[in-house]
Amino acid sequence: MSRVIRNRTSQNAPGANRLRIVGGRWRGMRIDFPAIGAIRPTPDRVRETLFNWLQTRIVDARCLDLFAGSGALGLEALSRGASHVTLVDREPEIARHLKATLARFHATNAEVHTSDALRFLERPSQRFDIVFLDPPFASDVLPAICESLNRGWLNPSASIYIECSSRSALPQLPMDWVIYRSKSAGEVGYHLLRAEGQMAEKLS
Repeated sequence: MSRVIRNRTSQNAPGANRLRIVGGRWRGMRIDFPAIGAIRPTPDRVRETLFNWLQTRIVDARCLDLFAGSGALGLEALSRGASHVTLVDREPEIARHLKATLARFHATNAEVHTSDALRFLERPSQRFDIVFLDPPFASDVLPAICESLNRGWLNPSASIYIECSSRSALPQLPMDWVIYRSKSAGEVGYHLLRAEGQMAEKLS
């Protein structure tokens, strides 16, 4: 996850800026992240459920984490066998910590971009198998992000993970995206979708 939430968690609380990888080759490895207000990572049990959903797709997958924050989702993907992960966050301090974490893990199959998510998607597109979307709960950016992703950023039958408030419905999504799994845990609603567009139909 990658949202910065002001005054949500005390910066001085034990473990407030630390988490651990849940599974894969780096299981148990520590991730530290900067105390910017507070970055609120995807909870451990949510990550565990998500990657159980993705277990047949994660190995050798190319992944895009558009609101990277702590790096929990992107690093978890690498730990579980993704071939490459692109992490995007608009906060320079977060980007520096992500690069430092990748260096500490000796991860050469990842890159970090300091950019707003929508601005990043204005670049020439490259295709991904899995996309993680975890913007701030109060943000209204998801519909525009999803439409942009549908313009050349997704491989056939790509998986798209969306995390949002459990009190909110999913935003309007592209017509060819299908909800594959959906659950909630406390304040977090989390959903796995698949892009079943014309390209995917041609391959079936």
